[in-house]
Amino acid sequence: MKKLLPILILSFLFQSCFSYKSVNFNDIKNEKKQKFEVSKLDKRIIKGRLISIDENTMILENKGQKQTILKDEIYDLKVRKFSALKTMSTVGVIYYVFPAAGLVIIILTS
Repeated sequence: MKKLLPILILSFLFQSCFSYKSVNFNDIKNEKKQKFEVSKLDKRIIKGRLISIDENTMILENKGQKQTILKDEIYDLKVRKFSALKTMSTVGVIYYVFPAAGLVIIILTS
């Protein structure tokens, strides 16, 4: 039990408030600056913010560098989505589980 509680706490903390959802290339609109994760056929993964897209190419910006990706090179395409559930669980762990775990540790070591 003593080892299980820290493992559970750490697993919640290492969750991100964002998740990636697979999308179809043709369904992408250049309305807002979305963040994408592109898996290419050569097994490289490119992350970046969408600058522009047309029927055959997309341009992503990452750390000030623009990368052009051809539609034919894409193996998998994911868009980053905000996850309210993951955010709430992380906040819950920080505010409720840590103090409770601290009290349990204090009681057990006394």
